[in-house]
Formats: sequence, structure tokens, C-alpha cells
Amino acid sequence: MTFVVTDVCIKCKYTDCVEVCPVDCFYEGENMLVINPDECIDCGVCEPECPVEAILPDTDDAAEKWLELNKEYSEKWPNITTTKPPMPEAEEMKDVEGKLEKYFSPEPGEGD
Repeated sequence: MTFVVTDVCIKCKYTDCVEVCPVDCFYEGENMLVINPDECIDCGVCEPECPVEAILPDTDDAAEKWLELNKEYSEKWPNITTTKPPMPEAEEMKDVEGKLEKYFSPEPGEGD
């Protein structure tokens, strides 16, 4: 089992989750984070840290479609292990629906 980041993270990119991860399995895109499912040890400490509830266990039916996106981009984007400020528009974007289709960027973030 693993955890995945969903499109709720897009244009929010809160990083509270990365600092608590004991195996540093988060990767940073331009406007969201992903988890490498092969590195995740299923400890679950990241899930309650996300203020917008963008992290789900892969046992959740809603998580299935996010597993491949997390796997693909965790292999392309840089690792992130320290907290950074959220995106400036995070508060206004947290409840927006359909962010994957409207706002997803395949570009990498800065990482650590």
C-alpha cells in the first residue's frame, strides 16, 4: 500500500507533509507535489498533515486514478524534504474542482 497526492494539491502545494515523511518520498512539480509509490512505506504520517486533504491511501477508491500520475512525475520531478510556503493562491484554490484538467503543470519544481 502507498499514499497518493490528488489534484486537490494543484495550485496550493502546501508542504507540511514533506517534513514529516521518514523516507523523503515527496517530489515537487511547478504547482503540486507527488509521492513516489515505490518509496512510500505506508506509515500514513503525511495524510493528516495536509491542510486541504489532498493525500489519500491507495486503498481509497478515489485514489486509484492518481497512482499512475504520482508514479510518473515522482520519476521526473526533484525530491523535496523541507517545508516551503504554499502557493500565493492556495487559500482561494483549495476548494476548486477539476484542477487537473484546468491547472496541472508537468513542469518540475525547485526541490530542495
